[in-house]
This record gives sequence, C-alpha cells and structure tokens, in this order.
Amino acid sequence: MYFQHSAQLWRDFPALVPGVLYVDGITTSPAAASGQTSPAAAAGPISPAATDRYTAIAKSRLATVTAESELPEIQAWRRAFAQMGLKPTQYRCASESLLRRFRKEGSLPALHPLVDLCNAVSLAYAIPVAVLDAAQITGPLEVRYATGEEEYLTFAGDTEHPAPGEVIFADQAGQAHARRWTNRQSGSSAVRDTTSTALIVAEALHDSAPADVPDLIAVLAAELQALKPQTAILTAAAPRFTRHATTPHATTPHATYQP
Repeated sequence: MYFQHSAQLWRDFPALVPGVLYVDGITTSPAAASGQTSPAAAAGPISPAATDRYTAIAKSRLATVTAESELPEIQAWRRAFAQMGLKPTQYRCASESLLRRFRKEGSLPALHPLVDLCNAVSLAYAIPVAVLDAAQITGPLEVRYATGEEEYLTFAGDTEHPAPGEVIFADQAGQAHARRWTNRQSGSSAVRDTTSTALIVAEALHDSAPADVPDLIAVLAAELQALKPQTAILTAAAPRFTRHATTPHATTPHATYQP
C-alpha cells in the first residue's frame, strides 16, 4: 500500500504540505468492544491525558480570536475551498468543523482512543487530520480529482458519487475515502474497535505549514511511540509514502510546537 497526492493537485496547490503516519498493532480491550468500559480504559498505549493537553492548547488559541476562521490555518483552507468552487461557509475543512464544535460545546465526544487523540491534535494545530482504517483501503490511496465513477459511503450507510473534478481520497477499487478533500471522511474506512492498522494524514496550506506539519506528525509519533509508527513528510519532489519504506523523508522529527 502507498499514499500520494496526484501531480495535478501539486500543480494546483503548490503550497501543500502533507504529513503521513502509519501505525500497526492498535488494540482496544474486549470490554471496550462490548461497551463495558470507558474509552480511557480502552486506550492501551494511547494516553487519555494527551487528549486533554491538546484540547487545552486549542482552548488557548481560540481565546486569542473571535472566530476560528481568523486562524491562518483555516483561512488557507477556506481559500483552497473557494479555489475548488466550494462555498467556504457551506463546506468547511475538518479542523474548522472540529474547532466550531469545540468552541460551542467546550469538548468533543469520545469516539475511539486513536481518533480522540488525532482530533485533539487537529484542534491544537487547526490542521485537518484524517484517520483511516488501513485494512479497509484497497491498494494505493491517492488524493486526486474524481472521475465521477467513484463510490463514497456515508456514515449513515448511503452511497454517494462525488462529482467529476471533486477532490477525493480514492483507492484502487474506486472507493472515495474522503469527499471535498478535507471536508468529510467515509464511513467505509472509519476507525472502529476492530481496527488494528491506521493511516493518518495531516494536510496544510498556510505559510508556516512547512514547520507546523512536521511538528504535528512528530507530536503524534511521540504519543504513539509504543506502536512504532512510520512517518513521512511529502513534497512534490517526493510525493509518495510507502508502508515499510526506508526513504530519506520517512523519519520522525522532534516536536517543537508551542501554543
């Protein structure tokens, strides 16, 4: 399995900075799978305290602005959505949606230890972070423009067909694992209690993304170090992450982010 962005996307969005992390050996307890214990007790190597740390950072950042749309990370994605022909106030990147909900409700619901951690880090950095069950992805996964023939499974179980030209995460079987780029993931590759392998993708377009994305990936790698994650920062010159690859960019940088 490998992951990449198409050459057309690199051409149209040259400021793109993607970071990738792959983990194997994710577990939840049998009690968690049956709903008999809390997500915190089922976290395994993922510390529930980490979620609190990063949501606290998000709260501090939100206190400095009147709306999450003022953050440079969100402004960059709004410009990208407008470039794709989408209304930024109708379709929002995942991190903006999370920040809006967090600002209004003061917390996010517990879903799965890995998803909760990635959501908290996404809040702290205001950068979209996709978490996909790698076992549900057929062959290579590419972020590219849709042909109109791909199928997208909603969380409600409905099947949709992204319009030609829409940016999607597409696998070899024609499944769309995300729609409108960073707007909405698919129910087909959502992380569940049975998930054992996950592909995590962070993408940013703002001016400090070349520093922020590697730091975000380093933070996640540190939190998931017990799972020995594989990481990569992708570029137009080296656009592909391959599982188990030993390439110069497949490294785990040190985290330096400060709120």
